[in-house]
Amino acid sequence: MAISGSKDFELDVAEYVEEAFERCGLEVRTGFDMKSAKRSLNLLLADWANRGLNQWTIKQRTLALVDGTGTYALGADVIDILSVVVQRDSTDYSLLRMSRDGFLTIPTKTTQGRVNQFFLDRQTTPNLKLWPVPDNSTDVVYYDALTRMDDADIYTNTMDLPFRFYPCLAAGLAYYLALKRAPNRVQMLKEVYEEEFERAAVEDRDRASFNVAPNFAYYRVG
Repeated sequence: MAISGSKDFELDVAEYVEEAFERCGLEVRTGFDMKSAKRSLNLLLADWANRGLNQWTIKQRTLALVDGTGTYALGADVIDILSVVVQRDSTDYSLLRMSRDGFLTIPTKTTQGRVNQFFLDRQTTPNLKLWPVPDNSTDVVYYDALTRMDDADIYTNTMDLPFRFYPCLAAGLAYYLALKRAPNRVQMLKEVYEEEFERAAVEDRDRASFNVAPNFAYYRVG
């Protein structure tokens, strides 16, 4: 039996829109249909970011620290920070994350030393606030940033996501369009989307090895 030998199947924005309309029992007929669907697609991507379904967009970035400077502007594409370390003399030290209240209640925010805590001020352009304030300009911060997915803009563009998430995106867009165009299919398409989302979320989680150790308190000796 012959097989294709290809592994390059990919949908562009227009094809996702067409698939979603078909699931709603509709056809794309006008430019407004495409514009409305593209808007829904970008709202769907924003919802994924809120749910944390985009581990493939995690990027490790660096910050060269400056003596006496405790606040650093990050890229506007940063949604969240997952982990931070500061490197001093070739040794990495993990930083603890603070809440907004925790940062605000620090009585001496200008104290200098080796950084050991951070607060992510999630403004339109997020800021990383470090404490204590760096006491040299040789330490380097490494952080894992959860970044925003590329928008769906030009209809011939493909989407910024791995192959295994194609079904979830198609199902989600169909559900979003049904809310506007096919109310009689909303419940059915929502259920399909939630099932696909759950599978995608399980697949997207971070996997790590673990060991199950027995509790010897329950064992009798002799």
